[in-house]
Amino acid sequence: MRSTNTHPRVRRAAAVAVAVLGAALITAPATSTAAASSPCTSKWTAVQRIAVRKPAWNEGAVATTHSPIVRHLRRGETVTSCIVAVGRGGWSEYHECGGGSLWRIVPGGQVPAGCLTRSAKS
Repeated sequence: MRSTNTHPRVRRAAAVAVAVLGAALITAPATSTAAASSPCTSKWTAVQRIAVRKPAWNEGAVATTHSPIVRHLRRGETVTSCIVAVGRGGWSEYHECGGGSLWRIVPGGQVPAGCLTRSAKS
């Protein structure tokens, strides 16, 4: 059976930590909820025909060059994307559109970031 008695120093350190965190939360500036909940409006245009890939169940959060292809973006097709996934080398690096390991998250999956350019009508 586990003892419920804790050392006085541990209790004192926990009390100090709670007090500091509580003070930080009270004095923290309020953030605008409108900015946090605003919809994504960043528009991106495909430079060339490129595969939209979705990571497999065992690949983690970032697509790789071996991830299953969901569909293709046509050259000139405009998509909405506000998030970039960063691969850490290996198979998450792509060679299309100049190469790299940044993947933009688009509806349906992920696309190499180098294959998209910022659309003028964003």
